Amino acid sequence: MRLSELLRETQCTRMVLPKEEVDIRGINIDSRLVQEGDVFLAVRGTQTDGHQYIAAAEEKGAVAIVCEKMPDKQSPNVAYITFPNVQDVMGKLATSFYGNPSQKLKLVGVTGTNGKTTIATLLYELFRKMGHRCGLLSTVCNYIDGTPHPSTHTTPDAISLNRLLAQMVEAGCEYAFMEVSSHALAQQRVGGLEFAGGIFTNLTRDHMDFHENMENYLKAKKSFFDNLPRNAFAITNLDDKNGPIMVQNCRGDIKNYSTRTICNFRARLVETHLDGMLLEFNNREFATLLTGRFNISNLLAIYGAAIELGKDPEEVLRVLSTLKPVSGRFETLHSPEGFSAIVDYAHTPDAIKNVLGTVNDVLRGRGNIITVIGAGGNRDKGKRPIMAVEAVKGSQRVILTSDNPRNEDPQDIINDMLAGLDNEQKKKTIAITDRKEAIRTACAFAQKGDVIVVAGKGHENYQEINGVKHHFDDKEIINEIFNN
Repeated sequence: MRLSELLRETQCTRMVLPKEEVDIRGINIDSRLVQEGDVFLAVRGTQTDGHQYIAAAEEKGAVAIVCEKMPDKQSPNVAYITFPNVQDVMGKLATSFYGNPSQKLKLVGVTGTNGKTTIATLLYELFRKMGHRCGLLSTVCNYIDGTPHPSTHTTPDAISLNRLLAQMVEAGCEYAFMEVSSHALAQQRVGGLEFAGGIFTNLTRDHMDFHENMENYLKAKKSFFDNLPRNAFAITNLDDKNGPIMVQNCRGDIKNYSTRTICNFRARLVETHLDGMLLEFNNREFATLLTGRFNISNLLAIYGAAIELGKDPEEVLRVLSTLKPVSGRFETLHSPEGFSAIVDYAHTPDAIKNVLGTVNDVLRGRGNIITVIGAGGNRDKGKRPIMAVEAVKGSQRVILTSDNPRNEDPQDIINDMLAGLDNEQKKKTIAITDRKEAIRTACAFAQKGDVIVVAGKGHENYQEINGVKHHFDDKEIINEIFNN
């Protein structure tokens, strides 16, 4: 590809070329991965500044540098192109390099605080079961027509994202479903992509370490809908007060869903159990293997998106009824002693409230809830005491433990959570730093008919301590205890 083709859709502030045309073979934001003939984008990130690695990229064979400030030392064989903000053009450059893959399939984005993984994953599984080749970009794993590709972020960087989409197109995928994180929106990772539709789930406190306040968090999410094209659909949740706000400036075809009010896609709960529900969607009854009022909203969003993508409502409900919960999202395990354990990724106050509310709806006082919960290190500290309060409100007993402490002392994190509790609430709470021992203790407390909720890590199969990831899987631990 010619450098001039790559830059065609952008407006740079300055360009220094070694010759009239430069041929490029790749594009990268990590100097360690640069190969001969690559363009290196010097992005100013939250942790490091790519400008520090320009020389390293040149040594590896970069033929062009995209930056915000010209380096003091310039190579006569390298092109230099400056922009006011490289992050703002990164998505457009990546899209151009990979041949605009999002225009060659129907891309649907899901954004919000909770529910993104369930909605994107089940849409992927739904459309595959309906006979389509599909791609998935999610927190748990990325898939290209059934082939897994490990996931490191909820939304990959712009270059990885376009590379994966291009591979989906090459594999013959007709649809792609992706989680769109607030970080990705703030950092322009989805810039240049063309979406066929977007879904808003909900907005509750999270990522304040990055966004600083809820206003910035909302603006990041809203920007996704502000930028949808006219021919796209936008499906928003009317049960969330921010649902209508999200689509205020959206140019697309706006639809909505709710469990409470008249709208395009409406649901009614008929019956609920730990292992499923009987629901009514737009006056059509069907059974699902998912549980929880929050999952009714998730299923409504999936149903709505499938209809907007042209699918028959009856067929959508038939296939939806066969789909299983996503890994680590309200997964239920049953012990030989007659109590159950639920593993869930809930790591925000609202998610914890929803999960425990669901269990209470099912139990109706016929058993106790024992909740095992921690909070991630080096993340939003303000939500820790709120999470503890929600856990205590919804449980008969709470065990505070370690989650992914990262570079923090696990006991300090637990102390932050305890700080939100009054003396009466603390009487229901114990602290066990070792997560495996905490789960084991919960199982020892449990009696027939009780439910243990192990929250925070869900699908994760590691525990990050001082920068090192150690193998740790909540489900494995629970099954090991049950089997012994």
